Amino acid sequence: MTLEGRFDGDVVIVGGDARQRFYDSRGYGYPRSGNEIALAPVEAAHLLYREDLGAVVDEPGGGERLSFRSLLASSPRPDFGVQFLVYADVRSRGLYLSPAASPWLSSGTAVPDAADFAVFPRGKGPQDGVIQYALRVVGERTTVPARSLLSAGEPAADALAVVDEESEITYFEVGVPTIEGTSATALPTDVEADLLADRVICWDPPRTLYERTFYGQPLEGRTYERPTLQCSLLEAAYLAQAGALSLSASAVIARGRDVEGERFDRRLAVYTALREAGVVPKTGYKFGADFRTYADVDDVEDLGHSELLIRVVPHDHVFEPRDLALDVRLAHGVRKRLVFALVDADGEIEWVSLERLTP
Repeated sequence: MTLEGRFDGDVVIVGGDARQRFYDSRGYGYPRSGNEIALAPVEAAHLLYREDLGAVVDEPGGGERLSFRSLLASSPRPDFGVQFLVYADVRSRGLYLSPAASPWLSSGTAVPDAADFAVFPRGKGPQDGVIQYALRVVGERTTVPARSLLSAGEPAADALAVVDEESEITYFEVGVPTIEGTSATALPTDVEADLLADRVICWDPPRTLYERTFYGQPLEGRTYERPTLQCSLLEAAYLAQAGALSLSASAVIARGRDVEGERFDRRLAVYTALREAGVVPKTGYKFGADFRTYADVDDVEDLGHSELLIRVVPHDHVFEPRDLALDVRLAHGVRKRLVFALVDADGEIEWVSLERLTP
């Protein structure tokens, strides 16, 4: 027998043997009295699409019987279409999911506020109290404020699903990376240096400054007796603040602001945080990023691949989903992890990473 539901304005109520047929065996909805269950509109739409429900009676709409087509067209939520596409796609992959809210989730199951769906591990459902990831859904043209990716220092949702204009879905895993390395070492003092237009030349520095801690690039190229280093303004500002150069730190920072504007201060804050965490940051220009990083540098002659690509943005930056997709794809293509450093006006940093995800 094909069941029908009734929409009360919030949820779709289905009676008969709905609990056994839909909730117990397939993880749809949440149980009510007897064998009744309540479905979110997106769950009801999926069952209509599969023809497991015959119709939904719209009680606030005067009793109109809604098919899948009419329910999809009549939804007042502008994001209902993209929500349905993601719900159906995750279901097609053999995973159960539900709205990320009570009473769909069992008591005590915590889900971030920004999540739209709770996706359960394979073979698990809403009654098991275990979530694989909390999923947020946006359309290609929906902007994503950088701060909305985080909540109290944790991911606001574990995963982000972006639906493009042709209804293709790209999934991203959202995380908070641990920034640490073993590349910290003692610095020299008062190395002679000259401030040029957009870089600094360090004269006769100790070899370890380049070979062990990877500051600058030798002016002489790969073959040298004792390298003369050309350093970026960021490297020089950090070294000058640490007393490693003869230059005034304020003079180098002022030159950096002349060259880059306020962006320089944000990048210097991130550069400093990385160095203090024992991580070596080098330019990420070739990868469209601010930095590429090395966690463990023993000798530049035996340098491994960099691990992270870091983009520095203001904490109030707003992303376009297509830019996120471009950055993540590029990082993935060169076997690196993409990290955004969100810097506020006081130089405080929040870190968030994005990687491609296959549900």
